[in-house]
Amino acid sequence: MPLPSQSSLKAFRAALLDFVDDPFHMPISESVRYFPDGLLVIEDGKVKALGDYDRIHAHYPNVPVTRYSDKLILPGFIDLHLHFPQTEIIAAFGEQLLEWLNKYTFPAESKFKNREYAQTIAQFFIQELLRNGTTTAVVLATVHPESVDAFFEESNRLNLRMIAGKVMMDRNAPDFLTDTAASSYQESKQLIEKWHHHQRSLYAVTPRFAPTSTREQLQAAGELLREFPDIYLHTHLSENVDEVAWVKDLFPECDGYVDVYDRAGLVGDRSIFAHGVQLTEAEFQRLSEAGSAIAYCPTSNLFLGSGLFNLERVKSPSSPIKLGLATDVGGGTSFSMFQTAGAAYKIAQLRQQKLTSFQAMYLSTWGGARALSLEDQLGNFEPGKEADFIVVDFKSTPLMSLRNQAAIASLEDLADRLFSLVIMGDDRAIQATYILGELAYEKDSTLKKP
Repeated sequence: MPLPSQSSLKAFRAALLDFVDDPFHMPISESVRYFPDGLLVIEDGKVKALGDYDRIHAHYPNVPVTRYSDKLILPGFIDLHLHFPQTEIIAAFGEQLLEWLNKYTFPAESKFKNREYAQTIAQFFIQELLRNGTTTAVVLATVHPESVDAFFEESNRLNLRMIAGKVMMDRNAPDFLTDTAASSYQESKQLIEKWHHHQRSLYAVTPRFAPTSTREQLQAAGELLREFPDIYLHTHLSENVDEVAWVKDLFPECDGYVDVYDRAGLVGDRSIFAHGVQLTEAEFQRLSEAGSAIAYCPTSNLFLGSGLFNLERVKSPSSPIKLGLATDVGGGTSFSMFQTAGAAYKIAQLRQQKLTSFQAMYLSTWGGARALSLEDQLGNFEPGKEADFIVVDFKSTPLMSLRNQAAIASLEDLADRLFSLVIMGDDRAIQATYILGELAYEKDSTLKKP
């Protein structure tokens, strides 16, 4: 049997970990795939093969191998919800959601009509994602089309798989940030035609949240979803008690917050709803039957005092809801998915529940891909998938080096090692970030320019 052509192949040797099923619902032995000494083979930006080094290397003996000793290769992190225009207001003191928007968020977002400013922040924001191992994200821009252009131009330059959209907001916001139902429809349609499926970019219709959109604007968003069936809907839902009460006052004819979106045709299997802290049982049921996804934002939910997310209900075996983790910068307090997972663990503890390290990493990788209906393209190392991955250092700080001296001899040992990352890890634990098999970021270096 002839050996495969070696010319366009490259390989990476390290411990390899990914997920092939949901560890919330399946035994670890059936959901976790781990190779202590593994080889990941890439061809033309996609996974060609993976497995134990000795077995795989025998089939590709002349492929150049990059070795990361004592490191772990994971699929790139997937962040289900964050705001690139809020990068500079992260850690803004002292308010809950509605007051925070008026005091900090809206003034910051007013700057993004300036294309040059939007480009500067987009470049910084994307560098922070890569530095933290995030290779795909669902991103809100501002009401200004220029902000969307700036974001996608930068993500396209680096060939990233990103989802983003222009905020739609025609009431209950400053005049300098509002559009209209008609203008938001037209501008969003132009942006969809410009950016959706351009390279690896995907578009999300993005009404900010129900209180800042009229019924007419929500209907316009629904019309866009009907015209372009493979785009996403991305918005906020049931984050804060006062917000939920406000929605009830603004939409008295509706039977709850989810119903506001449902009546506009916005609840479907490509809908991403951030937060979901205050959902009722009937609303959980509706999101489950619709195949919608929730972006779980633990650091933001804590920072803005929104509440403790009901993770156990969302992952209910009888009526589960698609779920991924989200940093929600700048209400969220870190770009790091490790820090985000650590906050999720602590919230589970407060609810007398448990979130294992395998479950946390699943939500950050293949769980996020499944929430976005992208599981056939990315999120694990199945051959044919896009080769976005990260190299993780278990000993990235003196304390973690002390903590993680023992060898990994079992999946139980691996779970413990991963848990140390969930609790203590941050951007320093990301040794390198690869996009389609090409180095995009390396620790102690700068962002790699194509």
